[in-house]
This record gives sequence, structure tokens and C-alpha cells, in this order.
Amino acid sequence: MTVLVNVIVTLGMLYVLPAGLRLIDPVGLRRTARLWPLLAAPGAVCLWLPRGILAASLAALYAAATAALAARAPARLLRTHPRAPGRRTAFPAPAEVAVAAALASPSVAGVALVAERAGHRLFGFDLDILALTVPHFHYAGFAAALVAGLVCRAATPGPRASWAVYSVPAGTLLVLLGYFLDDWAELVGAVVLTGGMWAVALLTWREIRPSARDRSTRALLAVSAAVLVATMLLALWWAAGEATGIVHPTLTWMAATHGLGNALGFALCSVLAWRRLTEDAPHPPEVTTP
Repeated sequence: MTVLVNVIVTLGMLYVLPAGLRLIDPVGLRRTARLWPLLAAPGAVCLWLPRGILAASLAALYAAATAALAARAPARLLRTHPRAPGRRTAFPAPAEVAVAAALASPSVAGVALVAERAGHRLFGFDLDILALTVPHFHYAGFAAALVAGLVCRAATPGPRASWAVYSVPAGTLLVLLGYFLDDWAELVGAVVLTGGMWAVALLTWREIRPSARDRSTRALLAVSAAVLVATMLLALWWAAGEATGIVHPTLTWMAATHGLGNALGFALCSVLAWRRLTEDAPHPPEVTTP
């Protein structure tokens, strides 16, 4: 399981995250996206080292970079303050909520990575759980929230789009809180997150995919939507098993199915597809509301 998880995390650190930053803001985050592979390199290297001071020190460098990224989230939310020109409500634009969640999520992964590489059971969690928290907040945290924001911005406004964009970050947060409370709270988070991800999949399939100009982009979008049906069912099965005691997959099996499917089938295919969509657009859109 360790090798597979490390490969998934490395992909998230070195490609999915910087590619996602370009989709969030191709101008304002261009420099950060360009430098991110260098900033993430210590984190990627530390995954393959034995636990200890060196691995933890490299992880701390990556954690610092993720913390700096998370610090950008409040500033972006302030840009949609009701006193800003053109704003009519007291709430941030829906896509901005997802973007803020995406920017903040890697910092949770960074903290977990430092603790796990140091061999420290942070808040009493097993090291295996801390290790799996790292990919979870790169993919369910960053990638899922990012894609939810992109889909919400491009889809027809309505309850389904609103549910998708709010429930994905809310579900991710509830799952995190479930770590500290109990398995039933984590199950509630899994249900909310699954509902949001399925809404993203449905909107992608019905509205985003048909609008793509070329077959390759449509295929990538189709794969990303279809994969979510299976991978999130697995997430529900695992969470329900932890809460009720019914037979459910092991963590190793979940990493090989749910984790790998979300990393390659959903996150990677989604990022590649949205890069193609934005490149085809006359002016690549930023995930925000003017």
C-alpha cells in the first residue's frame, strides 16, 4: 500500500496541484503554479525516505508551501465581499467557496505529512491514517473542490449546481471532523461528499461533456464522471462498514481501488479535460465571479 499511496501523492503534488492552480487563476497564480513543482519536490522526496528527522524536515518545507497557499484563500473570498462592485449578496460567490476550500486543503495534507514522516501520532491517529490523509486532501480536498467550482461556473445555475459546489467542500470538512468525533460522523461526511461528487459527475456528463469541441476532451470528461460513480460507492461502503461493523474493504484495497480511481480516473482526467477546455476558450476563465 505504501508504494501505491506514495505514487498517488507524488502525482498530486507535482502535477495535479500546479495544473489546478492554473485553472483557478491563470494570471494571478501563474508564478505560483510555475514554481510549485520546486516547492513540492521536498514533499515528494520525503515520501520515499525512512521516517525520521530528514524526512520530517523535508515534509515541513512542503507544509510551509501549502500553508502559504492556504493564506491566499481569505483574500480571494474578500474579493466577493458585498461592498465590491457588482456584488448583491452578503455571501461569497459559490465557485469562490469551492476555490477557497481547494486552496486550504493541501495545508491539512501538509500537517499530516509532517507528523507521519516524523513518526508522531498526531491527535492519537495511527500513522497509516495520517499517511492516507495526505492523498485524501490533495484529491477529495483540492481536486474535487476545484472541479466542483469549475463545473458550477460552467453549468446552468440551479439547485444541482449549488448542491455540487457547496456539498463537496462541506463533505470533505465533515469527513475531517469525523476523524475527531466518531465513525458515524465520518459516515455523514461521506454521504454528503458522495452526493456532491455525484452531482458534479451528473453535471459533467449532461452539460460540460456535450459542449466540448473535440472527442478527446469529451472522452476525458466522460471517464472522470463515470469513475466517480464507482469510487464514491466504495467510499460509502467503507464508511458504513467502519460505523456499523459490516464487512467492508480494507485500507489497502481502498487505496488500490478508490484511491487510484479518484487520482487517475477523476482528478487527472478532469484536470486534463479542463485544461483543454480553457485553452479552447477565447479567454481562459478564472474560477471567480466578477
